[in-house]
Amino acid sequence: MENIHHHHCQHQHQQHHHPAAETDEAAMAELLDLDAEVMHSYLSEVTAWIQELATDPLPRRILDLGSGTGTGAFALLERFERADAIALDVSAQLLDHLRGKARVLGVADRVRTVQADLDAAWPAIDTVDLVWASLSLHHMADPDRILTEVFAALHPGGLLVVVEMDSFPRFLPDDLGIGRPGLEARCHAALAEGRAADVPHLGSDWHSRLSRAGFTIEAERPFATDLTPPLPASTGRYAQASLRRIRSNLDGRMSADDLATLDTLIDSDGPDGILRRDDLTVRTARSVWVARRP
Repeated sequence: MENIHHHHCQHQHQQHHHPAAETDEAAMAELLDLDAEVMHSYLSEVTAWIQELATDPLPRRILDLGSGTGTGAFALLERFERADAIALDVSAQLLDHLRGKARVLGVADRVRTVQADLDAAWPAIDTVDLVWASLSLHHMADPDRILTEVFAALHPGGLLVVVEMDSFPRFLPDDLGIGRPGLEARCHAALAEGRAADVPHLGSDWHSRLSRAGFTIEAERPFATDLTPPLPASTGRYAQASLRRIRSNLDGRMSADDLATLDTLIDSDGPDGILRRDDLTVRTARSVWVARRP
């Protein structure tokens, strides 16, 4: 996950082996799982749509590229009951977490994990019928090379599903009752300043990139989420984890007053803490491209 803003990603990032990184990976796993819970209806809608497009023949081997905690892989295994999945991620800790979830869900025999840093080399895996790349391609140093590798890994007629985020989740009302109104908008503006340098491929023209790699674009669709109360039970924790994720990148980019308000929201057990608020919403948008290898 990039260090300047907070996609809830099935992510590719550098592997670390010190305590802070371990804690960071645990926080990431929690965030990805909460994202799956709160965004369940979106995921269900997307995979139902893919099921309509991926018919002849039905996919038997699925690759989840930058799998994180396996949200995409598990949702697709539910749709394609005779399929197996390969979950590929750079993080050993997230893959371990994913294997634990596979056991709980009763699909351990249908999931294989592969630890690989795709910026270094494409791993040796057999050809597949469907590749799911959710919020992962923009993290790659060279997405065009990765798309060429994906093209080669797909059977002719196979599908690649690319999901990218149009807008980061927003949760808060404009006037929080504490601090100056517009806090969340200022947070997102501050994060945007560093984004171009840190994540240059975010917001790419994926349609053109897919075409250049040899794919035929089958379909392209926006999926907007606008959840209002009553919200899923885990929404408060999802909002807290999301804001906590971006907080460390805001030092020096926002006023001391704004940062203090944000800290109160994230950490307070009191009435102003995000877990106690009853005025949260979840607003975000993702775009999905479905591309076929001719």
